[in-house]
Amino acid sequence: CRAGTKETAFLSAVTAAGLVHSVTRSCSAGNVTECSCDVTLRHGGSPTEGWHWGGCSDDIHYGMAFSRRFLDVPVKNLTGKSGSGLVAMNLHNNEAGRQAVAKLMSVDCRCHGVSGSCAVKTCWKTMSSFEKIGQFLKDKYENSIQISDRLKKKLRRKEKSQRKIPIGKEDLLYVNKSPNYCVEDQKLGIPGTQGRECNRTSQGPEGCNLLCCGRGYNTHVVRHVERCECKFVWCCYVRCRRCETMTDVHTCK
Repeated sequence: CRAGTKETAFLSAVTAAGLVHSVTRSCSAGNVTECSCDVTLRHGGSPTEGWHWGGCSDDIHYGMAFSRRFLDVPVKNLTGKSGSGLVAMNLHNNEAGRQAVAKLMSVDCRCHGVSGSCAVKTCWKTMSSFEKIGQFLKDKYENSIQISDRLKKKLRRKEKSQRKIPIGKEDLLYVNKSPNYCVEDQKLGIPGTQGRECNRTSQGPEGCNLLCCGRGYNTHVVRHVERCECKFVWCCYVRCRRCETMTDVHTCK
């Protein structure tokens, strides 16, 4: 990806979030000697409301700290400073990924009581699935903020009329506009979308309308032959029919 674009911002955030998620999961599973469950929640809860902390809460604090040491410290050491604009932007995007994991933490509970009643509950904190975290970051990517290319210590929005609007710690930031991914560019390593298979009925990113960038698509028929309606015959072999299907395949012009 070209440096400083929305795509590299998303990549930084997903990498940082993935590291937090993976390390924290390993801690909770007991696979890492330096960490385990979150012990700060022990003996807490609300007995008057009939619940208390228990089980194994994900220790996201260790995962966050590990991600910062692994991803942020080398960048600061390499540049010798963290105040330059481009470095500050990359560090911000890393942290935005970590904040996504923290924001989407949830509480799971298990009921205890006679005949399945919920007179008492044991609760623990758990991370959301990485799919949900990824979707959250995808939404942030689609609403990412372009910042001034005159990079200073303080990150500022490019649009002067919006500079009074604060930049949130969960926002993704970029400097350079994205290149045209529709057309092949060997210098930037962009393959383009010509010849890509697409879904004619989808309105999503895999749909022909979006993936083909308005150029339209070609349709051709593909013949599939496979074994089907297999039955066990005594004794002892499997007898199958040979089924043939014809499928329409759409590829971008």
